[in-house]
Amino acid sequence: MSSAHADLLARVQRLEDIHEISQLRARYCQALDDGRWEDLADTFTDDGAFIGLSTARGREEMLEFFPTLNASTVTSWWHFSSNETVDIDGDEASGVTWLLQPCVVDGQSQIAAGRYEDVMVRTASGWRFRTRKVSFFFWSSLESGWDAARFDFPPAVGAEDARTRQRLSQQRQ
Repeated sequence: MSSAHADLLARVQRLEDIHEISQLRARYCQALDDGRWEDLADTFTDDGAFIGLSTARGREEMLEFFPTLNASTVTSWWHFSSNETVDIDGDEASGVTWLLQPCVVDGQSQIAAGRYEDVMVRTASGWRFRTRKVSFFFWSSLESGWDAARFDFPPAVGAEDARTRQRLSQQRQ
């Protein structure tokens, strides 16, 4: 095989991997919003972890955590993701996705925004999350308005985006 042919095959593989990773991220959001917990858990490796409002590691913990979160004070949510980046190194990948999340908490319309930091691996079933960490720029009621590091949903404070907090601290100096 010529080096040009090998280069072309590698480039095509990279494009296929990027597409599959993009689909993985979309399937995660759609399964989460639709309450399809088995499908959501299938986006992770067997020992994968969701880190954010809490940590759920492994399929059983995810199947406990996500339905409980949805049955608590957060009664509706929709995840819109964008600005995806991905770095692929063989069978491992990492990247960031921005998140906009309108939701309803205790009957009150709220909006949250943040980022997912992903570590993914190629498995026999395709790309899966090893870890998906969410951190929030803000989580505010529509009534009070939103701004960086404003949190009207107390559990989100524990998942505050450190880079946003650092940037705000630097601006105040």
